[in-house]
Amino acid sequence: MSERTFLEEITIRSIGVIDSSTLEISKGLTVLSGETGAGKTMILTALNLILGGKADSSLVRKGAERLVASGKFSIPKAQEILFEDALIEDGELIVVRTVAADGKSKATTNGVSATASTLATFGENLVEVHGQAANHTITKSSRQRELVDRFGAIDIDQYQLALSRYHDMKDRIAALKKSIAAKDKELAELREFAREFSALNPQGAELDEIEAEIARLSSVEELRTATAMATSAIEDEEAGSLTSLGTARRSLENARSKDRLLEEIYQQLSESFFLLADAQSALNSYLSRLEADPVRLDFLQQRKAQFIALIKKFGSGNSVEVEIQALQLRYKNSAEAIADLEGGDARLQELEKELTAVKKTLLAEAKKVSEARTEAAKRLSALVTQEIQQLSMPHATFVAQVQSAEYSAPKESDFTSQGCDEISMFIQGHKDAPLVPLAKGASGGEMSRVMLALEVVIATTHPIGTYVFDEVDAGVGGKAAIEVGRRLHQLAQHAQVIVVTHLPQVAAWADSHFVVTKNNDGTVSQSDVRQVSGDERVEEVARMLAGLENSASAREHATELLSLKV
Repeated sequence: MSERTFLEEITIRSIGVIDSSTLEISKGLTVLSGETGAGKTMILTALNLILGGKADSSLVRKGAERLVASGKFSIPKAQEILFEDALIEDGELIVVRTVAADGKSKATTNGVSATASTLATFGENLVEVHGQAANHTITKSSRQRELVDRFGAIDIDQYQLALSRYHDMKDRIAALKKSIAAKDKELAELREFAREFSALNPQGAELDEIEAEIARLSSVEELRTATAMATSAIEDEEAGSLTSLGTARRSLENARSKDRLLEEIYQQLSESFFLLADAQSALNSYLSRLEADPVRLDFLQQRKAQFIALIKKFGSGNSVEVEIQALQLRYKNSAEAIADLEGGDARLQELEKELTAVKKTLLAEAKKVSEARTEAAKRLSALVTQEIQQLSMPHATFVAQVQSAEYSAPKESDFTSQGCDEISMFIQGHKDAPLVPLAKGASGGEMSRVMLALEVVIATTHPIGTYVFDEVDAGVGGKAAIEVGRRLHQLAQHAQVIVVTHLPQVAAWADSHFVVTKNNDGTVSQSDVRQVSGDERVEEVARMLAGLENSASAREHATELLSLKV
């Protein structure tokens, strides 16, 4: 259990009937009890929000601006990789969720903004919640397969990889068959494209460079005139800017040493003088290289026209840059496409031979998964049967059955993303009774016990750190209730368990016990959610037994119940 996550603390503000409360939750089995309507389920509502549940403005306490639900989780070093986006600090993950009265929701993980979907992803590795809804989902085949896979640690990665390869190969063959049907036309188009692209051999940014050079060569006289005028303005011996700056510098030469401010001005003039001198040199160099080149201009205009023609002929109407990139990719793949088409039927036979090999691998991987599931289902059936027989179902048998595809003649539809197996769970009332699906063969109370038995068995192999059970004791009483409590206590040896219960037989097994009570005005505040121990716990268990307070016989019975755990 030390290598599992667990919930250290949950804080609630303005959720439903609860004004404010903080629960420090220890490892082991924690029980929440209290009268109906006192607010026990609001604690689970807060936990649901922390785990990314749907925000609902109706949950905000009347008169409050917003609700706040926060949970502090302990994350062992070995588990931190599961929460990379949360920036785990000192082995702790603090999740805060707020919902305003207008329904707007915000969330943070260790102070960093997060989405509800992120919380839900984290929640899958933190807490598993079981209520009446969870008991209904166990009747679904997908959930039953998930439970068997979880228990048996079934790895389907290699199967899914083989399935992906199979579908990829089938898609390639289908594309080739379609291409072969029109191969003459497509081959001609591909060859023409490859020939023209290869002849032009366009480079990535070449067109931009061509257009820039065309602009320059087309304006040589204009550029020469502008450059000459600029050079004259700088160089003129009488009115040139370089001459004027030189005169200004010389005027300050002797006086600058007598005033620091004048020295700074002199330095500015000097810097301007030298910058202008550099510009003069650059202009002269530019002018000396500025020559009309009608042959080069003609070549560039022709190449630009070839670019435009290629894009117009083979492009799709996007921007020039996007089209060039697309045509380059098409040219890169054209040789293989031409080879496929030129190979025709021979190429198709080759690919179909490869498909046969891929399908053989897929079939082998599917069989491995089926065999592993069958073995896991057999072990799970035996262990869950032992559990439910101890939960006042002494003659019942639990059966997880794996029905696999007919591998001697498999159909393509058999190969789903999760394998070729259908998993069904049944209850057998007694040895000679027929197998009845869980949904039809188990009452609400029996379904709760089956669910609990499954979790007790699976918890030894599953890394979830915290289990929450709401109404796990529905329809259960007497000896069965004591055994439910015993199994919850047993589950708590491997993981943290939190239970909302009305049954004293369950509460008696708790390692820590919280009581939620109503105020006279029907509200619940922080002082009304308290941890009880010693005599207070005896009184609470007695109240749960008798439905009234200060019952001497109920206290005696409560003391007896509490001694079961010792």
